[in-house]
Amino acid sequence: MFHHISTQAVHAGEEKRQPFGALTTPIYQTSTYTFEDTADVLTLMECKAERRAMREAGGDLPLRNEYGRYSNPTVAAVEGKLAILEGGERAVLFASGMNAITTTLLALLSGGDHVIVVSDCYRRTREFTVAFLPRWGVATTLVPVDDLAALTAAVRSNTRLIFAETPTNPYLRLADLAQIAAMARPRGIITAVDSTFATPINMQPLALGIDLVIHSATKYLAGHNDVLAGVVIGAHRLLTKIEETRGLLGGVSSPHDAYLLLRGLKTLELRVRRQNENGMRVAQFLERHPAVARVYYPGLPSHPDYATAQRQMTGFGGVVSFEVAGDRETTSRFIDRLQLPYLGPTLGGVESVVQQQALFVSLDPAERAASGIKDTLVRYALGIEDADDIIADLAQALE
Repeated sequence: MFHHISTQAVHAGEEKRQPFGALTTPIYQTSTYTFEDTADVLTLMECKAERRAMREAGGDLPLRNEYGRYSNPTVAAVEGKLAILEGGERAVLFASGMNAITTTLLALLSGGDHVIVVSDCYRRTREFTVAFLPRWGVATTLVPVDDLAALTAAVRSNTRLIFAETPTNPYLRLADLAQIAAMARPRGIITAVDSTFATPINMQPLALGIDLVIHSATKYLAGHNDVLAGVVIGAHRLLTKIEETRGLLGGVSSPHDAYLLLRGLKTLELRVRRQNENGMRVAQFLERHPAVARVYYPGLPSHPDYATAQRQMTGFGGVVSFEVAGDRETTSRFIDRLQLPYLGPTLGGVESVVQQQALFVSLDPAERAASGIKDTLVRYALGIEDADDIIADLAQALE
């Protein structure tokens, strides 16, 4: 009914009439749902059998709630809203973004399978695929994010999944999602994209042919640095396996966290639009400043993936990464002179947050170098403050 994403962010997935006439979706703070009698229990079990048959055919059948590890009305409202925002058939909510990633991989991969992962991705994602999955007989190949030829060459007969991150953390590199989907689909390979940095406002991976979209909902979707959550969005046939694995492993979101996420989503379009504006202005300022060696922002023509960003994104986000001219100590002094942002390892909230990312990786110079993150790299996650104030603060700190 509603075609504009800003309207969907406010209304989609929620019932118009709530219990007692409440305007907001309640927090259903319960672990267990009770039954009227034995016949009520038998009805649920019959519906479960019917639902399995429908899901195998690519459909779905809503069930009444049974136990908190399987479903919750507050969680269901969030899942419905996120599915509509990304243009997917279903969404499954998790306790964190990493939980969404790890559960998805465990649900869709088996011993003897092979997965391809872009090398320039979140280090914990890379660690899970490279160091953990081999313990279960799953092989991983890392490929550059922008090299379709290398990606195609890495495909094996047992390749089951391609996992990309776009834009990547922290260098904001972009994979051409339409090209990846066009290569993978005829081969029967599932494609999944971590789209946390883009949000549904700036990019729609499912519309580009990708099978699964994953978000750390902790970041932009919730938007207020007070929630841990993750989500996977896609078609019924894949989300069924993922949801069943979530019920088995237990990585569910709490009703209270789901409520906070639902509240945050209502202002998603407003916040991201402001963060896009701040990102572009700050990136342009930094690129002109003599104390900055290099700026990474996909909205700048100097970015290596600028052409790809123009094709598949409608906005370029609120994260700007840049290298300070000098060494590690110079960069640390710059960080400590900043007055406006908080110092910490997150992004996507209303408050600006900055970090010298290499120091969050390791104190060992060799380990930092192996991570590919330079000591002089700064990741500035812009909030919704006024861009003039942010730039003035950057200017004084760069002196």
